[in-house]
Amino acid sequence: MNTKRTDKNLFVEALARPDSMLLDGGLATELEARGYDISTDLWSAALLQSDPQAIIDVHRAYLDAGAQCIISASYQASRQGFMSLGLSAMDADELIASSVLLAKKARRQYLDDKPGTDPLPIVAASVGPYGATLHDGSEYTGYSGIGQETLRRFHEARLHILDQAGADVLACETIPDFEEAQVLCELLKNVTSPVWISFSCRDERCISDGTPLVQVAGLFRDHPQVHAIGINCTPPRLIPWLIEQIKVAAPDKAIVVYPNSGENYDAGNHSWSGTVSPGECAAAAKVWRDAGARLIGGCCRMGPQHIAAMGEYLTIE
Repeated sequence: MNTKRTDKNLFVEALARPDSMLLDGGLATELEARGYDISTDLWSAALLQSDPQAIIDVHRAYLDAGAQCIISASYQASRQGFMSLGLSAMDADELIASSVLLAKKARRQYLDDKPGTDPLPIVAASVGPYGATLHDGSEYTGYSGIGQETLRRFHEARLHILDQAGADVLACETIPDFEEAQVLCELLKNVTSPVWISFSCRDERCISDGTPLVQVAGLFRDHPQVHAIGINCTPPRLIPWLIEQIKVAAPDKAIVVYPNSGENYDAGNHSWSGTVSPGECAAAAKVWRDAGARLIGGCCRMGPQHIAAMGEYLTIE
């Protein structure tokens, strides 16, 4: 087992303050808006190899929009995915780690342009679910017949890479499945970084596979490395009820919420329909903060304009 970090880091220090923290929005959303092709199985992670500057530029766009935390482009990155392109395991692992380095580079450029920024922006390493690499929408449904050993093998190596990459926090996100949560609960005891874990939910009380959020969040109630529990890539209208579930299950943990825009996703053709304005999402963000959320941002279909609007609303008392 790795030795736990005892020194404070930016994420832990941020949670010690009373203020809410503004997260970024969808990395892939903004890449797509800028004309980049993210239609491959690697999704936005493909640009770690083909165009890393594009990722830096999008991180910077969210920082300029007011985000106090940017999340790395490792959500759909995996050793298997990169090796399918002919890369070695070592090269694949280096690309996964590079996602954190790119986010840190964007932060450094931002601070060079805006010295004296306080608090310093946080870099989170995205740890996406097993289903994200399947590219079939199963991160919104859960899995059937996968088994804990497969899930363990998938997560263990990537967690080690990202834990050593120098991020301020590991963001285990869009977790749809109770068995996957159980596997992560054990593996995360061996990381040195602080962690937040967030779930995709299908209604106001259950995660995507049908497990009550109270039950799955309760796994992390006393977890030594998990500092925040929450919900992401879930319709905004469900968030107030889900916040209440987390408060019951893990009252001592901070709550993180970064829903999608509320539009409808078709996993068959990988498309979204419907629209939600930045103003609507921003007004909702104030409701989530008042309900108890400390870390607030957006996921799919939430761009820099949504985050900027949220930031304005969250400063209104």
